[in-house]
Amino acid sequence: MKKTVAVLFGGQSSEHEVSCMSARTIVEALDKGKYNVILIGITKDGRWLYVDNVNRIVDKSWYKGSKSAVISPDAGMKSVLVFSNKEAEGSAAVSMIDVDVVFPALHGLYGEDGTVQGLLELAKIPYVGCGVLASAVSMDKLYTKILVDRLGIRQAKYVKVCREELSGEGVEQAVSRVEKSLSYPVFVKPSNAGSSRGVSKACDCAELIKALQLAAEHDRKILVEETIVGREMECAVLGGNEPRASEVGEILAAAEFYDYDAKYNSEESKTVIAPELPEGKAEEIRRAAEQIFAAVDGFGLARVDFFLEAGTNEVVFNEINTLPGFTSISMYPMLWEAQGVPKSELVDRLIAMAFERAM
Repeated sequence: MKKTVAVLFGGQSSEHEVSCMSARTIVEALDKGKYNVILIGITKDGRWLYVDNVNRIVDKSWYKGSKSAVISPDAGMKSVLVFSNKEAEGSAAVSMIDVDVVFPALHGLYGEDGTVQGLLELAKIPYVGCGVLASAVSMDKLYTKILVDRLGIRQAKYVKVCREELSGEGVEQAVSRVEKSLSYPVFVKPSNAGSSRGVSKACDCAELIKALQLAAEHDRKILVEETIVGREMECAVLGGNEPRASEVGEILAAAEFYDYDAKYNSEESKTVIAPELPEGKAEEIRRAAEQIFAAVDGFGLARVDFFLEAGTNEVVFNEINTLPGFTSISMYPMLWEAQGVPKSELVDRLIAMAFERAM
């Protein structure tokens, strides 16, 4: 019998558009002979809408949908409730669709951070990807760093700044604290954000203040990190209790660093699968990716990002993404395709793992 998969996409984070692209890729990869697909789009202001066709994601008409949809937290139901719009359809009819598994194609806050995972745990519906703990910890760059410190894997030195400090004399004190610990240039990042949203580089005090203010628009916790000059590496992890790391991929960014525009809007950014690296470095990156995935209690999938520092060839951990991009140009599916795992098989494996964990 076919399984019913509910794909969640959109969301309230700054990665809303990327999520929509990921959902389209996932739906197109699902074997329609094995799965019935339900689409639930979440608007930027948090409304959940029933979407009856993947083409509505492409033409963006789903935002005008007349039916709302929610996943019931009632563990006895395991259902999606679809509500007809009373004004549009002349009734307040409610239909119930039984769901076997949820594929949350959500990136960033309110989707990749453990919030949706908590809802699905309450509902006792199997779901693709990491659980509540791994999702929450990995979404928060500060707490990821605290965990990785214990592994002995090198990462960039950093200073924490809070949004509340960025008013009055607090700004000067925050800048002073950064300047005492780090040398310019530095990178400034929201602790909870993805796709390089709110990330910028600061080369002096004025740029640092501007960068802190930008990051504060995305999160109350901000990381200021030393600049690591080197090659940007990414590694995909797949599995449960015995996760497996993929080959290594390299990012050749069109911009000074791999920001949002460089990732999704520039045709000049390139990705290289299995690049030529110094002896033993690919294996070191793969092993570190598996260690970090295990340390955060990862399950299902994640992409772990590193630098290979110029001059020293040291591997430096950057960040982990527990629901990495699944677009046609995203590194995660590309790395597995290069190892003979097409997207259709990849999504099939991820769904199978969701059922395994729920048993």
